[in-house]
Amino acid sequence: MIAVPAARDSVGTEGLLVPFDEANRQLIAAVRPHGWVNPQSRGVYDLVVIGGGTAGLVSAVGAARLGARVALIERGFLGGDCLLTGCVPSKALLRSARAIGEVRRAGGMGIRVGDFEADFESIMRCMRERRAEISAHDSVQRVQQAGVAVLFGHGRFTADRAIEVDGQRLTFNRAIIATGSRPATPPVRGLDQLPYLTSETVFSLTELPRRLLVIGGGPIGCELAQAFARFGSAVTVFDVAPRVLPNDDADAASIVHRRLASDGVTFHLGVKLTEVIQEDGTLVVRYEHPTGVSQATGDRLLVAAGRAPNVDGLDLDIAGVAVSNDGIIVDDRLRTSNRRIYAAGDVRSRFKFTHAADALARVAIQNALFLGRRRASSLVIPWCTYTDPEVAHVGADGSDARQRGRRVETITIPLSDVDRAIVDDEVEGFVRVHHDRGRLLGSTIVAPHAGDLIAEPTFALTHGHTLADLSRTVHPYPTQSESLRIAADAYRRSRLTPRVRTWLERYFRWTR
Repeated sequence: MIAVPAARDSVGTEGLLVPFDEANRQLIAAVRPHGWVNPQSRGVYDLVVIGGGTAGLVSAVGAARLGARVALIERGFLGGDCLLTGCVPSKALLRSARAIGEVRRAGGMGIRVGDFEADFESIMRCMRERRAEISAHDSVQRVQQAGVAVLFGHGRFTADRAIEVDGQRLTFNRAIIATGSRPATPPVRGLDQLPYLTSETVFSLTELPRRLLVIGGGPIGCELAQAFARFGSAVTVFDVAPRVLPNDDADAASIVHRRLASDGVTFHLGVKLTEVIQEDGTLVVRYEHPTGVSQATGDRLLVAAGRAPNVDGLDLDIAGVAVSNDGIIVDDRLRTSNRRIYAAGDVRSRFKFTHAADALARVAIQNALFLGRRRASSLVIPWCTYTDPEVAHVGADGSDARQRGRRVETITIPLSDVDRAIVDDEVEGFVRVHHDRGRLLGSTIVAPHAGDLIAEPTFALTHGHTLADLSRTVHPYPTQSESLRIAADAYRRSRLTPRVRTWLERYFRWTR
């Protein structure tokens, strides 16, 4: 047996899991127990998985439940970014921020609310408690019960069919690399000389920053900017792009921009950051814009400028695995340049979402263990930014589809046309569908729960259903999901051309 040092000693929980309170102790006990001892190798493994985040857990547990001999290697904590520093803690904070927004808008529903205050310490404690509760889903106990050998430590390839972890050699028939990604650092002068927050460390804050500077106007930057503004911080967002959420529908991004601005967020967009310095304990961000040079000051700096794949230290060259700046190079079946090794999740995907990692892991398992032919390109992957309101998207937008030669028509239903949105006082948003003669191509939804609503068009795209199919589907009334049926009805009405109407009028005259 090989003894593994306690998590708090070996992987620096002081940087990620502070304060070391009861919730964080519960979390660590679940996903990297103190005094853990790695099991000895059991001969050749059918599958060895490197990385215990979403893609790694799905790969390892899924393969073991099919009867394969599986080993899972993780250098930090099971659960990965999603549990520790991503989806779970961020959505817990965003729920508190949404509650603040609901209280502020309560007057529109006839409810008088007096003065109230966001208790940041309590908000963060609630986040840690929710995270600890969910950690049971990714726990060592659950993974072991599925039949997976769990090994903690740094894994690296020593041959094309062998991996070493803490001095122990594991041989395999197939392997899946699922080492995930980390926050990227933009090339701004002085940034590497100063302490700054990332999407990994921001959840360890114990005091609310009075002034928060945010580099990045993408999903992570917008979500956290809105949350901290509602908690009481003066938030300033910088981005080289001319608008927030540059990869989303421009109208959707405009709504998010307006809502964040109404929450007190200040934006400097289309600017180039030139330098970050610290003067007398104050952070100063200097930036160029079309009319000159300016600067902004703050107490804390959050860098939310994208993600970079975790490929360092794996000795991929020894295994014959090719890599690029975007991560591990794979074919459409997720196979690397080593035919026995596959990759899934953030380390190889442009869709850096938990649900994408899950879906890609399922493809990798089938292809790796059963000589399958499933293609990653066949997946229909939605995404959502969890601001208030949320922005969700799936499929192609209008310009993408036109470039591929499709005849694109777009239907937009504002939430102000949806009865449930009116009674809920949530009319700022829309449902937009792009189609080719009724064949759904893509959809964008801006609504308080757009991430839930996008599941229906995702299902339709996945299974080749049409707008006519959506129109024939009975939706409960009154709900905001009815907006999709309203959009589909609008398509069917557009088929009622003057020629068709003339024939119908003749038919009714004949049948009277």
